[in-house]
Amino acid sequence: MRQSRRGMDCLVQHSDDRACTTHTPVMGQHVGLSGRTMYLTPPVDHAMLTCFVTMALLQDKPVRRSMRKPVDAYQALVNGVPAHIIDVSAEGLRLEMPGDHRRALPPSFAVRVPIADLAFTVQRMWTRPASSRAPAVWYGAALSQNRIGVAQAWRSFVDTVPVVGEDSVTLVR
Repeated sequence: MRQSRRGMDCLVQHSDDRACTTHTPVMGQHVGLSGRTMYLTPPVDHAMLTCFVTMALLQDKPVRRSMRKPVDAYQALVNGVPAHIIDVSAEGLRLEMPGDHRRALPPSFAVRVPIADLAFTVQRMWTRPASSRAPAVWYGAALSQNRIGVAQAWRSFVDTVPVVGEDSVTLVR
């Protein structure tokens, strides 16, 4: 990112110090006219620049394959450390780890859900501070490298757990 003479920020990929107004703003790796490079030519329209930046940021973001299901906090053990599962999907889950757990989880780790007698391996997809309670950390994880039976048992668990706030049984008289 460089500053133009007019005080306007622009994205460029040049090695010299010419003013931005004489450059073609470039995003991505400069590989001629092929590859994943996006080009904008002056004058740069603010809406178009915003669109290109948004596309670049979302380009490598994994696509969610199924809806998340918020659940009551289920106790779990993550690599032997107590945690809570706070939402689930057919492909994975969101974990809440206590804030006193200082080390980040590795790229792949083991999860055990005692109430459902489930144990499986997941791949860490993202991490961020929990928004609901201060000192806690959320981890998004996708099931990874499990036997087919384990994946089926997980999907069964996801299908049967109630969504937070929904009654699991309704009695009608």
